Amino acid sequence: MRLSVIDIGTNTILLLVADIDQSGIISVIHDEQVIARLGKGVDEHRVINREAFDRAQKFLQAYRAISDEMHSEKIVAVGTSALRDAANSDEFCSFIQNKTGIKIDILSGDDEAEYTFHGAISGFRGKSKIFSVLDIGGGSAEIVSGSSSRLVSKASLDIGCVRITERFLLTSPPTSLEVADARSFIQQELVKVNLSMVQESKLVGVAGTATTLAALHQKLPSYDPHRVEGYSLSYDDIRNIFNQLRIKTLEEILAVPQISPGRADIILAGILILLEFMEAADAEQITVSDRGLRYGIALRESKRLK
Repeated sequence: MRLSVIDIGTNTILLLVADIDQSGIISVIHDEQVIARLGKGVDEHRVINREAFDRAQKFLQAYRAISDEMHSEKIVAVGTSALRDAANSDEFCSFIQNKTGIKIDILSGDDEAEYTFHGAISGFRGKSKIFSVLDIGGGSAEIVSGSSSRLVSKASLDIGCVRITERFLLTSPPTSLEVADARSFIQQELVKVNLSMVQESKLVGVAGTATTLAALHQKLPSYDPHRVEGYSLSYDDIRNIFNQLRIKTLEEILAVPQISPGRADIILAGILILLEFMEAADAEQITVSDRGLRYGIALRESKRLK
């Protein structure tokens, strides 16, 4: 069966077209993402603005056309943190369905964490028995530990990179006080989660912050998912990149070839979340996955074929 999965996040909208059967994902036909910034202002105002409605419609219409062109038999679209938080998410979902025919299922934080976990580790089966997956999104961060057969713990925290940027990192480059306030808030959120299992497991990072760091550290001339998937970064590697970027203006960050324009203004917040997580979990290294929620949803749909 040919399936399209659309992941509508706070910052990005991703499309995966894959052939699946009862055993899982057979082959990936198409995989892309766009920066839609659906969650811009949602943390403060709790609504998705009209410009975001129109941006999302444009991208989703394009994804629908790609899916039709590639003969997808089914389109599954899921929404995450911004749609969970926004008071007008029902209006947004109705608007998109009327304009594009795409029905959006808004996932709970727990469900997002679980599907992201299975998607992220799908590229690492056989390499470890226990995994901990960190997904730093635009509005939230999901932390899950377990194995391919059993989840031990999962949590969703409101510390996404768009949220942290809009709340704390208001100047470019950010002031020392802004960085300190952001760190303090992230630390307060991380205290809510038991991170003891992380030390005993293989730590995997998914989503744009982790993949951008892998591309940056390798100085890739263009994004290459094959070189990003499975790439390992140490805490010191990440801290050094943060220290280099935190003194740059937005214009200077935009000039870094490995950082996409739609991520330049939020990359510092994402790296800060990752550093604080690794410190709290006493983790020395993280392995990057180019997979995530969209792969987890594809695996869910493959099980439903049985």
